[in-house]
Amino acid sequence: MAYATTNPYTGEKLKTFPDATDQEVQTALTDAYDAFKAWRHTSFAKRAEVMKAAGAILRRDIDKYARLITLEMGKTYAESKAETILSAEIFEYYAEHAECLLKAEKLPVANPDEGEAVIIHQPQGIVFAIEPWNFPYYQVARIIAPQLSAGNTVLLKHASNVPQCAAAFDTLMQEAGLPKGGFRNLYAARHHTEVILSDSRVCGVALTGSEGAGAIVAGVAAKALKKSTMELGGSDAFVVLEDADLEKTVKWAVFGRHWNAGQVCVSAKRLIVADAIYDRFVELYKKGVASLKAGDPMDPATQLAPLSSQKAADDLRAQVEEAKKHGAVVEVIGAPVPEKGAFFQPLLMTNLHENNEARHWEFFGPVTQLYRAKDEADAIRIANDSPYGLGGAVFTKDTKRGVKVAEQIYTGMVYVNHPTMVKADLPFGGVARSGYGRELIGLGIKEFVNHKLIDVVNIDAPF
Repeated sequence: MAYATTNPYTGEKLKTFPDATDQEVQTALTDAYDAFKAWRHTSFAKRAEVMKAAGAILRRDIDKYARLITLEMGKTYAESKAETILSAEIFEYYAEHAECLLKAEKLPVANPDEGEAVIIHQPQGIVFAIEPWNFPYYQVARIIAPQLSAGNTVLLKHASNVPQCAAAFDTLMQEAGLPKGGFRNLYAARHHTEVILSDSRVCGVALTGSEGAGAIVAGVAAKALKKSTMELGGSDAFVVLEDADLEKTVKWAVFGRHWNAGQVCVSAKRLIVADAIYDRFVELYKKGVASLKAGDPMDPATQLAPLSSQKAADDLRAQVEEAKKHGAVVEVIGAPVPEKGAFFQPLLMTNLHENNEARHWEFFGPVTQLYRAKDEADAIRIANDSPYGLGGAVFTKDTKRGVKVAEQIYTGMVYVNHPTMVKADLPFGGVARSGYGRELIGLGIKEFVNHKLIDVVNIDAPF
């Protein structure tokens, strides 16, 4: 694995970083655990000061941080700034709420005279975070903000194409006042994953990434009897019922599929449209995609950025060709994209019938899968015909109907009249091949703590 910064817009390799040595990994583990031994006893108020400081630094230096995202993985500068602010909001959320989220819980007991039972939530050690490139700050913030707030420490293995973003967060937490060893970025080699997870000081691993990577890391964690949380792929359904506000729905569909150049786990990848409005929807959707301007991601006018790397574009192109072999019909939509850079021409894919295995694939880029649904029941059937279950959306003017449809879609999150969002105060996670566990709010902060029962019992109480 080569850690390197390669600008996706220019193709220029700007900087490389050597893999961590075995000794550096061992030193990081020791430093992280030494920090944990003190940090676990640090008050919530002191931890909150560090979280607030991290959020304030991100806001203060937003241009510096945002430029680095755009440089390394290519998303538009506006999206990079939004991600930086979102990361700040996550730190600020836990600064305000961590103590309340982890307060002791008194349990109701059958006979109060026998004693008092409470559950307390205690940190357990080092959390190993393995994170992807598509949201270089947000993915890290949503792990380290809750875990540091809970009293754990964190070691990070970031994606190989965003090494400077990883280093920037290392510097950020030092500047915010986190004690040495509390958080450390490691340019870890592949074999270091097993080394780290086999260490008794590590309590678990949180991974966001591909299904294949998740399966490997989850297996390593299981072998070491360590807890894991997995946020993997997704092929979200975007269900449009016949009574939807068509023009507003189309605008959200265009945005939902193409933000971050379509490289989002919860992107609106499968558009499932009711037969009664299908033709008009497709007409408006093509027009909307055609209005997207591809170009320099630092240009404020750019709406469609390059993919994260030339390899990502080449792999997606090969996947589309394979889908064609299964019977998929592919249509070019939108204006031509620049030849220079890792751009990918937006495509519309149909004929994804029940014998076409491509309907079960995740296309990580601006490729839209389109389905015509006979009615509401058929739309639900198509939505659930997927190995994934991360996010989803239902569009209808009847919100009560939308909620009922959402309840029948097997996925971790469903939004009514909006594409799947990422917010500091909303949980994130999926089911089925999209993984397990939850991140953010109280669910996220409790993933790697010990939920300890303490029961004070009257000595004369019967057994």
